Amino acid sequence: MKRFAATMKIALRALRRNKLRTLLTMLGMIIGVCAVITMVGIGNGAKSQIESQIASLGQNVVLIFSGSFTRGGVHSGWGGAGTLTVDDAEAIQREIPGVTVVSPEVRSTTQIAAGNQNWSTQILGESADYFTLRNWPLQDGASFTEQDVRSANKVAVVGETIVQQLYPGEDPIGQIIRIKSAPFLIVGVLKAKGMSMMGSDQDDVVVVPYTSAMKRLFGLTTLRTINVQTATASLLNSVQQQIISLMRQRHRIGPGRDDDFTVRNQQEIADMATEQSKTMTYLLAAIACVSLVVGGIGIMNIMLVSVTERTREIGIRMAVGARGNDILLQFLTEAVTLSVIGGVIGIALGMGFSKIVEVWKHWPVATPLLWILASFLVSAAVGIFFGFYPARKASKLDPIDALRYE
Repeated sequence: MKRFAATMKIALRALRRNKLRTLLTMLGMIIGVCAVITMVGIGNGAKSQIESQIASLGQNVVLIFSGSFTRGGVHSGWGGAGTLTVDDAEAIQREIPGVTVVSPEVRSTTQIAAGNQNWSTQILGESADYFTLRNWPLQDGASFTEQDVRSANKVAVVGETIVQQLYPGEDPIGQIIRIKSAPFLIVGVLKAKGMSMMGSDQDDVVVVPYTSAMKRLFGLTTLRTINVQTATASLLNSVQQQIISLMRQRHRIGPGRDDDFTVRNQQEIADMATEQSKTMTYLLAAIACVSLVVGGIGIMNIMLVSVTERTREIGIRMAVGARGNDILLQFLTEAVTLSVIGGVIGIALGMGFSKIVEVWKHWPVATPLLWILASFLVSAAVGIFFGFYPARKASKLDPIDALRYE
């Protein structure tokens, strides 16, 4: 222990001799570790945000999209073709075991008005069970009922953004909102959900019975989406396959022909979204690691210069009894000290920049403790790896030649 303390004392004294050079040498490590911590924090924050947004779809959800098929070389895309019907939704509810909730969906963007205020927003046509499926509680009032759906009644549930834009400081429950000049009675206000993973405002929405949207607003006969909820998560894959078989049968799609619909379950959507986020995080971390390598090369360069400058000192130490291993340990300690101090400063700056991003951009940031520990260990490893050659070169110097060095 005494030997280590003495070695550290000599190392710190050697590094203090030229403070500016020491600081500039550490700069590569500082920038590299700071970049790794910041990028990983932002990437993990994005991943957690995506996961929470996927969870906001509800529990155990299967989505059937209209379209996304290829015919004659033309790719339609999700929701691009009117291939789903209300009868399809009813058949899924009736014929597939394990399905608990089905909500046919139509959507469009249109102008709404209340008094002398107007606003362009998204109109969702859904079933009465939509709010249960999406796990979306109401802040005030009540949702529309199954009777409202059957009768295509003109009732609506609005998001928090609609309340702020059209009814600032007022109670919207019981008020009339005009959608494409049709008067709808507001019966409920949804609890705020915030931004979606695509950056859209989830609260900027008006939800009405899908029958009302189809008949009274948009004159539609087909659906854009069918939302399905299964009893348990373990049923997702089997229900998905049964839906595909049923839809192909109902749409008379023969063997070898492309589907005129797309079925995705919640886990697939989550995996796709988080995989993209993970890929981006690893890419950013890899780019940041380049800075660590550059910082390591800088340490090697400076240590080689230091060995040359201190050749006579090395000769004197060897002349008074220092062994090659002592010289090796001395210079290796200096290299690791440079690297570790730079790594610690980089970690602190990375955490600080992450917090600035979180406050300034309102972007969630999550830096796992494992990455912080890994950054510290990597910085030490870089010091050992890039410091070993200069340290070994110093330990191999001939004492006589070193003493004669000018």
